Amino acid sequence: MPSGAPGAPGAPAFRPARLYARSRVLPATLAVLIGTALAAGWAAYWLQAQPRFDHTARIPVVVLAPLITAGAIGTGLYTYGDELDRTAVRPWWPRRLAHLGLLTVLAALLLALAVPGRPDEFGAPAMVRNLLGATGVTAAAAAVLGARLSWLPTTVYLSGVYLAAPGTPGGIASVWAWAMQPGPQGAAWAVAALAYGGGTALYAWRGARAEGR
Repeated sequence: MPSGAPGAPGAPAFRPARLYARSRVLPATLAVLIGTALAAGWAAYWLQAQPRFDHTARIPVVVLAPLITAGAIGTGLYTYGDELDRTAVRPWWPRRLAHLGLLTVLAALLLALAVPGRPDEFGAPAMVRNLLGATGVTAAAAAVLGARLSWLPTTVYLSGVYLAAPGTPGGIASVWAWAMQPGPQGAAWAVAALAYGGGTALYAWRGARAEGR
């Protein structure tokens, strides 16, 4: 009996997972996560190796890489089979929570490896913090605007912060410009964690807003 036949051993167990992965474009999302991490690692190394720069040259990397990664995660929250969600017997919020949480953990590990060293400055802690904050904003946008436009608010906000943040870290800028702060800034971490927690809860509860095809 062919392995893909309905009665083949193990086929029914893997079919729901395959359908879920395809409806959430997980293969494409994973490819973007890996590609972004590799590009971020190369860019961080190249920038810091320039004679005129030091570790602060990695600021564009720790802002742009989480932005791209969060956008990929948010766009992947769109489903091409939302009728499956509507007709499901069991609630979908645990699946949404697991989906977003697992992708966040994987992205955090990949991006943290892209900027080794100087954890007190713009290294792995700053990268992970920015990923959490950007992903939280993107998840909330997916619930309100829809997954296809979920990248837009995050892009506008982080672009404005990148251009307007003061050169000296700390102070009130730790709150509104948290993405431009060094790794140990407690206020910046608090804002990013709040954004991630709130965005994740909103998406898990409501799911991505339905969009017309």
